[in-house]
Amino acid sequence: MKFWHCGTHRLEIGRKTYVMGIVNATPDSFSNDGNVGEAALERALQMTEEGADLLDIGGESTRPGAVPVSLDEELRRVVPLIETLAARVQIPLSVDTTKSVVARRAVEAGASIVNDISGATFDPQMLQRVSETQAGLILMHLRGTPQSMKWSERAGLAPSSNRLVETRLEEGASPAPDIIAEILQFWANRLDAARKCGIADERIAFDAGFGFGKSVEENLEIIRRGRELADFGFPTLSATSRKSTVGKILGDAPVDERLWGSAAAAALAIAGGAALIRVHDVREMAQVTRICDAVVRQT
Repeated sequence: MKFWHCGTHRLEIGRKTYVMGIVNATPDSFSNDGNVGEAALERALQMTEEGADLLDIGGESTRPGAVPVSLDEELRRVVPLIETLAARVQIPLSVDTTKSVVARRAVEAGASIVNDISGATFDPQMLQRVSETQAGLILMHLRGTPQSMKWSERAGLAPSSNRLVETRLEEGASPAPDIIAEILQFWANRLDAARKCGIADERIAFDAGFGFGKSVEENLEIIRRGRELADFGFPTLSATSRKSTVGKILGDAPVDERLWGSAAAAALAIAGGAALIRVHDVREMAQVTRICDAVVRQT
């Protein structure tokens, strides 16, 4: 057993699977559950009552093709919400952002985790700003940016920054390199960068970036080979909830019909060693984790 250090919170890794509720403080969430202002607060409090162990608050949509949000607007959406929640709930609060200024202000407001989908690559100040706090840090792997993560309809594959890979995809060949090897190498590089900025290992967790610039098959490989990712030695976050890969497998099911597919993906991720699952449907996924933990963790 070990602990993930997030501000004043210590989460014991291996004892149970932690459910992270998604609070989209945006009007344009891919899952159609975005809320702003009072509605976002009500949703966050509801998730707490439903069994969320953590809440992840984001003020900028990261769905493919999303329009970037200004710094001022993102701050307006998340900082007051986090400040209010910090006074009303006891569970850890995470801020989902790629901007170091938002991260710093959110931690000052009461957040204890910074969840950066870019692996702290979009903002060169992110790691330094996080190092100046005691917040936990989630580093995610992705290819491209939310604005460039467009699927190739013909190949069913996500674009790559590697021109050789793009050429092979055009010829109908398999994507390269191996997605798990690519993720682990990215994680190793980001871990080294975080350490150089003085961020202790016990504050770091990783996310494979299911759905972020990856093909359906690559996303399935992330679940299929979850144990290899868990063996990296750090807490891993699985975020498959309502993603398009789930919808495609279910015959292009719309977002509001992906609950059970998301539950299946979550269960497999837990069996593969995920320490946390990031979800929209807290009540249902809390039940999934309890059954999975009874089998996998014998709790």
